[in-house]
Amino acid sequence: MFFKKSVHIDSHIDTLVGHETQIHGNMQFAGGLRVDGLIAGNVIEKREHPSTLIISENGTINGAVEASKVVLNGLIRGPVKASVFIELQSKARIVGDLYYKSLEMHTGAVIEGKLIYLGEQPPEVTVPELT
Repeated sequence: MFFKKSVHIDSHIDTLVGHETQIHGNMQFAGGLRVDGLIAGNVIEKREHPSTLIISENGTINGAVEASKVVLNGLIRGPVKASVFIELQSKARIVGDLYYKSLEMHTGAVIEGKLIYLGEQPPEVTVPELT
């Protein structure tokens, strides 16, 4: 009632890593990716395609993660970069640094690392020379 979510999470899933599935190696994706299993490797979105990564309560990624939008309710062991938005649900856990532009964190979520804001770059300041 008092605020609206400014970022819409696309629930369309193009790729599903199932509960009993394990992937060992790096993964590049576009569109919507949902992880219910284990990925041991980096998970990176294709740069030209802003994408959504959803990691369920049973999902685990052991590696770096880069995506425009991330919804986490599982575990990531590695640095996370969410260039647009990240939602950390109540069972979310990140063991690594989190680079974010917009962050929503529910009670119970845990981050074991630094929070680094990716906001707008500050304007360049020119200092006049003293004469």
